[in-house]
Amino acid sequence: QVHLVESGGGLVQPGGSLRLSCAASGSIIRDKAIVWYRQAPGKQRELVASLTSGGYTDYPDIVKGRFTGSRDNAKNTVYLQMNGLKPEDTAVYYCNTWPVGPWGQGTQVTVSS
Repeated sequence: QVHLVESGGGLVQPGGSLRLSCAASGSIIRDKAIVWYRQAPGKQRELVASLTSGGYTDYPDIVKGRFTGSRDNAKNTVYLQMNGLKPEDTAVYYCNTWPVGPWGQGTQVTVSS
């Protein structure tokens, strides 16, 4: 079973950028669809990016044009580049396969001045 570990979160000012990583072990993920979700305090987990095994990506309107997902199959890693960050992007970010499996620890992103 694939094990995913998120990293790359931190504190950033509004308008700043971060790149999150999702490193996989236990299985090769190049043939798997990967999703990025986030969960803010008191809110439901929400989808922010979908990456198919064929390279197609999709984003909800709330992040479209600001977030970009990508893969490095040689490193068995998926990334989420986040630009133009806003305070409302503050959340714990998670990656998962699709269909989803067990959730990992996530990585905290805080956007604040």
